[in-house]
Amino acid sequence: MRALTAVLFLLTVAACGLRPASSFVPPVEPGSIRPVPSLQGTTVRVTSKEFTEQLVLGKIAVLALTAAGADVADQTNVQGSVNARASLTRGDADLMWEYTGTGWITYLGQADPVPGAERQFEAVRDLDLRRNGIVWLPPAPLNNSYSIGVTRATAGRWGLTKISDMTRIPVDQRTYCVDHETFGRDDGFLGMLRGYGLEYGKDVPRGNVRRVSVGVLYDSVARGQCAMGMVTTTDGRVKALDLVLLEDDRRFFPQYNAAVTLRRELADAHPEIARIFAPISARLTDDVMRDLNAKVDVDGDVPVLVARDWLRSQGFVK
Repeated sequence: MRALTAVLFLLTVAACGLRPASSFVPPVEPGSIRPVPSLQGTTVRVTSKEFTEQLVLGKIAVLALTAAGADVADQTNVQGSVNARASLTRGDADLMWEYTGTGWITYLGQADPVPGAERQFEAVRDLDLRRNGIVWLPPAPLNNSYSIGVTRATAGRWGLTKISDMTRIPVDQRTYCVDHETFGRDDGFLGMLRGYGLEYGKDVPRGNVRRVSVGVLYDSVARGQCAMGMVTTTDGRVKALDLVLLEDDRRFFPQYNAAVTLRRELADAHPEIARIFAPISARLTDDVMRDLNAKVDVDGDVPVLVARDWLRSQGFVK
């Protein structure tokens, strides 16, 4: 009921022309995040991508900075990784949560991931600052990596425990559900096939791949509309639908630890922003993020309220 009431309120606000629903920010009071005098009157434009985890993380950033006293412009919910990132590098936005692997492979054009979470972070941090003037704050433990998800029935039928076991499924039954953005990425579906020695169009017939939206992908796997799905490990629907994640036994996928990224000008002018986000990042584990995502995708809660409630539960805000 609370989620429904919130949704109706957001829609009413939007209909009245007061502010778009996506930029609604519920009031919060400082908790362990204390007002920072130097942030008073400073505008910080926060952006994010459009999928659930990014919306929750984006709203966490909006609320945390608001509690610290900044004038926050909520520019979250940008369609596509490249578009959201471009708003940061162009100077249209100031701050966003990003993933170390995405920064390294997709934005910086590096072909091979760096082994180990710390080394991957250091590599993307140093190169992105040097090349683009983007500062990476220390990452959260959560690693939103890709995996192949299957039902327990499918895993049992073919003896699937790791991604290389895909070849145990006969070619004509080797079907996949993949979201549109992930399909062609070097660190996505086609790259994964190459990394595991499979040729698209031969070992995986083109007609065996259904390109779908993220919103229906997990249900499609659970309902048997495809044998395998390209999923992310911190999505709440993995647990809710009891999907099995196959081990990345060839270690193809890089680390995707979430970190706050911001323009160098903002980081230099306000080093206190790093201190605001350090304790927040430290508490964002895979399990925590999976539960927060499930509150939106399974329970139907609103991302900004999920973000607020979690910040309150941790004492960051009141």
